[in-house]
Amino acid sequence: MAVTAALVKQLREKTGAGMLDCKKALTETNGDIEKAIDYLREKGIAKAAKKADRIAAEGLCNVMVEGNRAILYELNSETDFVAKNKEFLELLDTVGSTLLQSEATTLEEGLTLKHEGKSLEDIIVDATAKIGEKLNLRRFYVVNKTASMHFGAYAHMGGKIVSLSVIEAGDEIVAKDISMHIAANNPRFLDRTEISADEIAHEREILRNEALNEGKPESIVDKMVEGRLNKYLKEICLVNQSFVKNPDITVEQYAKENGATVVSFLRLEVGEGIEKRQDDFASEVQAQIRS
Repeated sequence: MAVTAALVKQLREKTGAGMLDCKKALTETNGDIEKAIDYLREKGIAKAAKKADRIAAEGLCNVMVEGNRAILYELNSETDFVAKNKEFLELLDTVGSTLLQSEATTLEEGLTLKHEGKSLEDIIVDATAKIGEKLNLRRFYVVNKTASMHFGAYAHMGGKIVSLSVIEAGDEIVAKDISMHIAANNPRFLDRTEISADEIAHEREILRNEALNEGKPESIVDKMVEGRLNKYLKEICLVNQSFVKNPDITVEQYAKENGATVVSFLRLEVGEGIEKRQDDFASEVQAQIRS
């Protein structure tokens, strides 16, 4: 079986061993990953066997801005403890500064970027072996603006949640206030125009059935549904939400009062969408004994 770059990468992620060692192990075992892991263990080379099989659902997000370019990204670890240590924080900064200074626009492009002669992908694999937990650059987004716009960057709980707003006119203080609101209220859309007709129709149908099941008269159901639908849409659209620093006005009103218009936003929260492993301590000990 041919030893491909993809196989070498997979073995590196599982063991933390060097590229040449992984290539040799795969050559010796005819491309069999499991046998290659055993080979490296027998040679005393494997540093992080099967880390790639673990779930990295902790970590930190970060937002960085330079000129008219901003990036948001998430670097995962297996435990919150590791996410607080110096080496992880240095890695977070290295990854971010390398991404920010590049022209990369996708995660795939970002992982190939070089820092001091090594790709970010290799740097993360090396850090996995050194720190002893699976580390993973999960996602990376680029936001660009024009000269007349302002970025507002905000980090909550040391990077557990980060947000970025882009506003036309106004200033950075207004933009940051809006980003703080985004972090706290987690809007799904900028405004109603971003919501698909199918989603609105689906929500309307749910609300209609809910009203009918409550025994409401058919004659008032439609009016009631539209009222509830509008309330729901206000809750999920940024510009219609009550502003976190002054609930008497909406985010849109706050922006207008300061001569600004909200153009776009982005919000990341560590681990969102990742199914976290739930092991009790006794089971974990037994699993380690069996392995």
